[in-house]
Amino acid sequence: MPASHGILARGPWTPDQVQARWREDHFEPPSEASDAADEAIAALRERGSPSHDGVSARLSGFDAARDQLSLELQPMRWALRLGEYAEQALAALCVTRAADGRWLAGRRAPWVASWAGRWALGAGGAVEMGENPAHTLARELEEEWSVVPERLSVEALVRIPTSLILFVGMAWLADGSDIVSDEEHDAHAWWPADIDRWPPEADEPLRLMAHLLVEA
Repeated sequence: MPASHGILARGPWTPDQVQARWREDHFEPPSEASDAADEAIAALRERGSPSHDGVSARLSGFDAARDQLSLELQPMRWALRLGEYAEQALAALCVTRAADGRWLAGRRAPWVASWAGRWALGAGGAVEMGENPAHTLARELEEEWSVVPERLSVEALVRIPTSLILFVGMAWLADGSDIVSDEEHDAHAWWPADIDRWPPEADEPLRLMAHLLVEA
C-alpha cells in the first residue's frame, strides 16, 4: 500500500543548498509493479503516445535542514510511476509566476503520459539519471516554455496519494518575459495572482499547491 501523503519537507532553499547523492544500485520493484509498468507502456503505444521508458530517480532518503536539503536518489525505471503505486518516484514541479504575481498554467496535451488533458502549474518532469533535482526545475521550464527564470527557489517535497513524490520549486520570471509552449501543451493561460479568482478549470489539487506556496 502507498505511504501516507502530504508534505515531507518544507523550504525554501536556494538551488545551491540542494545536495543530491545518487546510489549505484538500481531499485528493484516487485513483479506486480513491473507488470503494471509494462501494461501502462503498452497502453500508451496503442493510443499513439510516445513512451520514453528510460531511467529516472526514486527518492530513497532525505535530510531537511534549515540551510540545506540533502537527497539520496536511486535509479529506477521511469514507467513505474505510471502504476497505481509509484514506488516513491521523484518528479520535479516548477510552479511559475510572472513578475506581477500571475500564475502560468498549461493544459496537458491528450497524448502525454501523465495528467493528459488536465491543467497544470508551470513545468514538470522526471529527474534524469545523475541530475540534481534543483537543476531539473530550470531545465523543464526552459524545455516546456522556452524561458529562464529570474529567481528560483526550492519549496517542498510533497508525496501525493500514489506515492509519487514532487520536488516543488517556484520560478519568478522577469517583467516582460515571453513564453513559447512546447508540444506537450495544447493551451495555456495566466491565472490571477489571487488564487480565489482562478477559473473553474483550476482543480482543487492545483489550488492546494498554490496555497502551500504562498502561505510559507
